[in-house]
Amino acid sequence: MSAQDFLVELGTEELPPKALNTLAEAFLAGIDKGLQAAGLSFESKTVYAAPRRLAVLITALATQQPDRSVNLDGPPRQAAFDADGNPTQAALGFAKKCGVDLSEIDQSGPKLRYSQRIAGKPTASLLPTIVEDSLNDLPIPKRMRWGARKEEFVRPTQWLVMLLGDQVIDCTILAQKAGRDSRGHRFHHPHAVRITSPANYLSDLRAAYVLADANERRALISKRTAELATLQEGTAIVPPALLDEVTALVEWPVPLVCSFEERFLDVPQEALITTMQDNQKYFCLLDVDGKLLPRFITVANIESLDPKQIIEGNEKVVRPRLTDAEFFFKQDKKQSLESFNQRLQNVVFQAQLGSVFDKAERVAKLAAFIAQRIGGDAQRAARAGLLSKCDLATEMVGEFPEMQGVAGYYYALNDGEAEDVALALNEQYMPRGAGAELPSTLTGAAVAIADKLDTLVGIFGIGMLPTGSKDPYALRRAALGVLRILIEKQLDLDLNDAVNFAVTQFGAKIKAAGLSEQVLEFVFDRLRARYEDEGIDVATYLSVRALKPGSALDFDQRVQAVQAFRKLPEAAALAAVNKRVSNLLSKAEGAVASSVEPKYFDNANEFSLYSAIQQADQAVQPMAAARQYSESLARLAALREPVDAFFEAVMVNAEDANVRANRYALLSRLRGLFLGVADISLLG
Repeated sequence: MSAQDFLVELGTEELPPKALNTLAEAFLAGIDKGLQAAGLSFESKTVYAAPRRLAVLITALATQQPDRSVNLDGPPRQAAFDADGNPTQAALGFAKKCGVDLSEIDQSGPKLRYSQRIAGKPTASLLPTIVEDSLNDLPIPKRMRWGARKEEFVRPTQWLVMLLGDQVIDCTILAQKAGRDSRGHRFHHPHAVRITSPANYLSDLRAAYVLADANERRALISKRTAELATLQEGTAIVPPALLDEVTALVEWPVPLVCSFEERFLDVPQEALITTMQDNQKYFCLLDVDGKLLPRFITVANIESLDPKQIIEGNEKVVRPRLTDAEFFFKQDKKQSLESFNQRLQNVVFQAQLGSVFDKAERVAKLAAFIAQRIGGDAQRAARAGLLSKCDLATEMVGEFPEMQGVAGYYYALNDGEAEDVALALNEQYMPRGAGAELPSTLTGAAVAIADKLDTLVGIFGIGMLPTGSKDPYALRRAALGVLRILIEKQLDLDLNDAVNFAVTQFGAKIKAAGLSEQVLEFVFDRLRARYEDEGIDVATYLSVRALKPGSALDFDQRVQAVQAFRKLPEAAALAAVNKRVSNLLSKAEGAVASSVEPKYFDNANEFSLYSAIQQADQAVQPMAAARQYSESLARLAALREPVDAFFEAVMVNAEDANVRANRYALLSRLRGLFLGVADISLLG
């Protein structure tokens, strides 16, 4: 079967840069889906995307659709004919559905069957529908019309190229008649570009100053930006999202170095970086110490004979934005950071929970409570908590919302606050996402935990629980943040105490009955997914959860110990024994005795198990006190042999009530040893 390369290129006005990659991948996926559905084979597929075009190249596409058979099954024979062999309505209806006479239906099998062979169509006749369907299915939130036309697309269309080998596909899509003429660069080559063949698409456009391959443009921008940064004795900040956006803004990228006045470096560099990246799409430069250099890289979309004009133009554009940041910074410093709390008294945090200032006061007290218990300074934690929301009322954060926390850090240092207090104002928001940075100071950790627990308790307390699709206060993220800080920074905090303290601070604003248990349940539930991501079996998590440890660090240490225990050869048998013991004890009549009386033993294996339990108890007590849970379970694994011997030789439910009660007490001691770490009966 013959094959030809196929090219489709839709030319448009400038496409939205942040959506360009998504549109391109969806365009390719739609065409691939259409070709597969039509049974058209090909060798490879590639998508190209630039500001004014989406294109797909299919190599070695079959030029003829293969013939195919369609088999339709009808009713069973016994339902198709009556006792006299006459066709029923079921048979006649099936024939009518197939559009043929009943005599043309195959009646030899258990069911009626109609087989039809459909001749394949020329690929050229199928491509317009495949392309049009793919374009219609693009993920475009809001389509637009242009002129007096009824067609809709993300941007007005300008041209359409559709080539199968050397043949132009005769069709009109989105108001554009297909041809072989594309367009070059708006300024370098503003007229038509003849595409000589699908295989020459990239080279034909390159000659017209268009790099249609987004990957090529991205690599060129990245490489040239790094080279220019090195020449400036710096390193460029190139966030992947910004690199993608800049790549989607230019057809012929030309990175250039620009500069700004050094006086702007007195402004927090985060504000300068934010405005240059977000508003101007510039790549900022840092020196070897991570400090901002008074230079940046812009990516022009033109190879100018006088690049100085482009450089000066960008420097002129960025100056007012940096001046704004400088002005806000100076204005805010005219008053102390703490004084901004007055404005926050009139800013609502949540209608039922009071103002943002009310929250800051609660966070301050809770942070002090937490700091005392994790080895921090309660006074400095309280101070950081009180200042924690002040920068929300500053001019800087009003203009640059991303500066919340960061602005507070600089203003606190300006006011002479302690370094860890200033750092805590930014660290309170950590971690800002999955795997993101954690607080570096104990003061910051205390404030971060306090802020998150206050939100959790308050929002739960007014009944605004998150649902599967809605979590407006990011409570899941808050709970995960608390757990990550405590576990990864090895901070031993009893969350029962912290949550109870947080509940008392709200007073009558919330419904406190059962609230602490509800919040703790929600927080520790978040650990389940965390451990599943780490490859830890859910049974391991549940075995620890059954004991309800209040400390997230203690919880994690127990989980890691149980996970290690499960790899021991004795683990499965001991888990089964614990399950058996648990079932036996649950059926015991009355309370199980706390002490074991050897005088009731009547079997040597009882003495052996009792002795082994006593020895194990003495060995694991100091281990448990030191939270050496792995060592403790490894020591308890040695109980397997006496336990197995006991159950083989001893009838637990003896007829003598005293003997039976004593054996229950012995098994309770055994189970108690394991419950010092986890309920391993749940591992079976």
